[in-house]
Amino acid sequence: MTWMKWLPWRLAIRYAARKHGFLDPVAVLARLERFAQPSEVGQPIELLRAGVVFHARGLINSRVIQHNLDWVWPYWVERQFDPLDVSFVPRAFSVTHINLTHRNWTAVGYPDATELPIVDPRGLLTPLLDGWSLDAWVLAEDGRSLLPSRATECQQYQTLTDNLTVTTVTEKTGLMLRTRASVELADGEPQCRLSIQASGDAAGWLVLALRPQNPEGVSFIHQVRLAADRRSWCVDDKQTVTFSHAPSRHHVSDYSHGDVHIHLTDRDDQSGGTCEVGMITAAALFPMTAGETCNLSVTVPLAEPSSPNLVPDAWLDTLSGSARLQCPDGRLQSLYEAAVTSLVLHSPGDVYPGPYTYKRFWFRDATFLVHAMLAVGLTARAERALMQFLPRQLGSGYFRSQDGEWDSNGQVLWVVRQYYQITDLPIPRRWLTAVTKGADWIVHKVLEGDTKSPHAGLLPAGFSAEHLGPNDYYYWDDCWGVAGLQAAADILETSDPVASQRFSDQAVAFQQAIDRSLTHFAERLGRLAMPASPYRRLDAGAIGSLAMGYPTRLCRPDDERLLDTVNFLLSDCFVHGAFYQDMIHSGLNAYLTLQVAQVLLRAGDARYFELLQTVAGLATPTGHWPEAIHPATGGGCMGDGHHVWASAEWVLLIRQMFVREEGHSLVLCSGIPPAWLEQAGSIRFGPAPTVFGVISLHIRAHNEGTGHRVDWQANWHGAAPELVIHMPGHAPLVADMDTHHVVFPAGGRRA
Repeated sequence: MTWMKWLPWRLAIRYAARKHGFLDPVAVLARLERFAQPSEVGQPIELLRAGVVFHARGLINSRVIQHNLDWVWPYWVERQFDPLDVSFVPRAFSVTHINLTHRNWTAVGYPDATELPIVDPRGLLTPLLDGWSLDAWVLAEDGRSLLPSRATECQQYQTLTDNLTVTTVTEKTGLMLRTRASVELADGEPQCRLSIQASGDAAGWLVLALRPQNPEGVSFIHQVRLAADRRSWCVDDKQTVTFSHAPSRHHVSDYSHGDVHIHLTDRDDQSGGTCEVGMITAAALFPMTAGETCNLSVTVPLAEPSSPNLVPDAWLDTLSGSARLQCPDGRLQSLYEAAVTSLVLHSPGDVYPGPYTYKRFWFRDATFLVHAMLAVGLTARAERALMQFLPRQLGSGYFRSQDGEWDSNGQVLWVVRQYYQITDLPIPRRWLTAVTKGADWIVHKVLEGDTKSPHAGLLPAGFSAEHLGPNDYYYWDDCWGVAGLQAAADILETSDPVASQRFSDQAVAFQQAIDRSLTHFAERLGRLAMPASPYRRLDAGAIGSLAMGYPTRLCRPDDERLLDTVNFLLSDCFVHGAFYQDMIHSGLNAYLTLQVAQVLLRAGDARYFELLQTVAGLATPTGHWPEAIHPATGGGCMGDGHHVWASAEWVLLIRQMFVREEGHSLVLCSGIPPAWLEQAGSIRFGPAPTVFGVISLHIRAHNEGTGHRVDWQANWHGAAPELVIHMPGHAPLVADMDTHHVVFPAGGRRA
């Protein structure tokens, strides 16, 4: 890394380390770099910074949690620290203790509000990013208690009516607790609301607990004060938690006296407290009558400036006109709807791949999120996100979210073309300029050299996607580079035909370099499957090379290299029916499994639907996926617990099942599973934007169930494209241009 090359820094760091008996970090880093291809950037500083913050929290966890296991901790701690639980992780000499087994949470929010509160699998609510949490308990006078984080079973689900709500219901021996978390507008400003209902077969207390913790571990609270009217908490003189009515009892405890849970039966009332360590806990107790429901509403203003873009009924307005799915499989339909709401939540301006761990910008994730928004008609949000791309382009033409990643320029150019083809709008001059600069950057970045070198003509070694491995000459980057140059050629075809032809020619040369490099590997290994880079054996990193088929479509659906790569991945890299990424993620990946499914769907391989169903089974009860999933616990083991790239891939695959572009044609119905056709009811999808215009599909039984009729309504940009209807079990057919329906009889022939 560049700063390590500065001689004074190297000497100072080495001296300090050796003086205190540590390993020389400069020498260690130099050793580490030998395991990767030489590159301009060893690892993006943004990832190093994020990793340091992440493990700093883990270091605090290691000093606090294991020495205080009598506290009530979040769900992941209760399970991961239980030696009798499948989630148990021995700690031994681990310097940091982090959530590796249940990284699951669900975001709630409001369209265009930047704050995204999260709810863990047992209802623990964290209103503010990386902050403290609110929990609800039930305490019966006979000594029984209901603590959701210690419950082995619960019900949790997401609903969208006026607002997006996550409901969590836990029950235990005659006690019941239901919490509903949402974000609502109050005088035009967003606030997080927690509605609580508690009941029991005996008198007792509903307990609202203030917790210095969240789904990542400890989150400090130094001070809490109960207001004079007992209707609110003031936390650290910054945030306010307001109750719908005053509690009858109130208790506070600091770190030296243990968790406030220990003191719930104390008769002394405390109005507030401080804790120098930052582990203050508080509990407001509300009386509960046997056989009756106790209700409480709690609100937390969300810490953001005045939000003029927030309007009432925003969910209805935002989703109006977006593509709707109607199908016989209620679970798949609900997952689609949840994925669309996830795209809305995480695009308040910039687009984010998660509400917590990944609430930051990367071009790689943003490209897929914008692509998904375009695919389902969230066009205005996609346009707004694209406008955030422009300020991130450097004078060199590089679209930078972090250094050392060479896929971003190709991705930006590719998705910009998608936007302007789908909307059929004229391309503004500022984008024409940015596209030219971005394409030139790719051309200048491509390596020259002896064509006998396996990486000649490719992009330099870089960090690329973290799940591919250490720095290398990744085909993932190269595929995006070719796709970007092709996109630039298309975008500039009218305004600058000379530049358009130049980029087209360079895209061809770039693709030839990739093909030549892959030939080197095929000769070395004796098979056509594509590795992650020219210098890697076949391993899980080969998942990145599928970019040649999806989504860039640089090759035919039946390209032998592509299909052999899929076959390798399916045979060697799948666990429990899902892609298992054993590098870094060390878990089952929903979004990468769906990318394999996309390649299979495009190739007409029915196994795509098996992967779709597997991913559906991996979803949380609220309809989302963590970035990587623990093969044993089924909980998240890496990344954000609500991973929006996975939501985007779900949306995109559902859309491709009904309609996908293939060259100058639209392919309809190629992914409709036969089981859907055997069930009663209509199947619908749309209105779905395409590069040719907008189309809506309707599939229903025909002639008393003896066949199926496919109807479509379309608003084309110009002349209608070739429509290929490829219903599974039937030979594909090209629709007549003067008709808007076709009938498939039972038996496999067209009526």
